[in-house]
Amino acid sequence: MDNTWGVRSADVVPAPVLVVGAIASVQSGAAVAIKLFPTVGAGGAVFLRLAIAAIVLGGFVRPSFRVLSRGDLGLTISFGIVLAAMNTSFYLALDRIPLGVGVTIEFLGPLAVAVAGSRRLVDALWVLLAAGGVVLLARGGGQLSTAGVLYAAVAAAFWAGYILLSQRVGRAVPGLSGLSVALIVGAVLMVPYGLVSGGTALARPGVLGKGLAVALLSSVVPYSFELLALRRLRAATFGVLMSLEPAMAALTGLLFLGQHLRVREWLALSCVVVASVGATAAARTRLPAEMIEG
Repeated sequence: MDNTWGVRSADVVPAPVLVVGAIASVQSGAAVAIKLFPTVGAGGAVFLRLAIAAIVLGGFVRPSFRVLSRGDLGLTISFGIVLAAMNTSFYLALDRIPLGVGVTIEFLGPLAVAVAGSRRLVDALWVLLAAGGVVLLARGGGQLSTAGVLYAAVAAAFWAGYILLSQRVGRAVPGLSGLSVALIVGAVLMVPYGLVSGGTALARPGVLGKGLAVALLSSVVPYSFELLALRRLRAATFGVLMSLEPAMAALTGLLFLGQHLRVREWLALSCVVVASVGATAAARTRLPAEMIEG
C-alpha cells in the first residue's frame, strides 16, 4: 500500500488546525489511559498504546526498514526511543498527579523549544513566568506528589526532543513510514516493562478495547497530525501553538475524571498558558508569514 496514505488529503488542512486537533485527541486519550492504571499500571498502558498504535498504523502504511538509509534508520530509531521514554515518564506522572497539573509541567518542553536560541529579553521573561507557575505547583503542598512532579519534568525534556525529532523524521522519511517504524521501536522497547506491569490483564477484552482507544486517540491521530503539521511549520512555531495544551488537559481532567484543581493550581496553569501566549505573540513578529500560517 502507498505509504503516503492520508498525507495528500491532510495537506489541504491548515497546519495549526492539525495541531489543535492533535491536542484535543491526545488529552482525550490520556483520560482513557488513566482509567487503565488500576488494572495494568502505567507501564502496561504505555505498552498497549504503542503496540496497538504500531499495529494499526502499520496496517495502513506497511513500513519497511530496508528502504531507510542508515542515517534515516538511526534517526527513526532515536525517535522511537524518545516516544517510549516520553510516554512512560508522562504516564508515571499521571499515576500520581492530576492530568492538568502533569501537562502543565510537561509543557515546559515545548515552551523551551519555542524560545530556544532567542536573545530577546521578553522571551526570558516568558520563561520566568512559566517557571514561576511550575514553582507554584511544586510548592503547593496538599496531596501533590513530588515523584509525580519529577516524572512530569522528565517527560517535558523528552517532549522537547520529540518535537525536534518528529520534524526531522517527517521531512526525511516519506509519508508516515518514519512514524510507523518509530512506534514499532517504541513498542518493542516497552515489552518487558509492559508485561511485568500489566501481566495477564493485558489480554482482557475490556483492557484491549480501552488500549485501542488510547492508541488511536493518544498516538495514531495526534502523532500523525503533528508529524504532518511539522512538515509545514518550524519547530518553534509548533511549540508555541501548543499553548492550549495545559488548559485542555485541566478541562479534560475536570469533565471526564472529576479532577478538581485548587485555586493555586489554576493560577499556576494560567501562568504557563499566558507565558505561552506571550511567546507566541513574540514569535509571530520574528517568523516569516509563511511559517506562521503553515
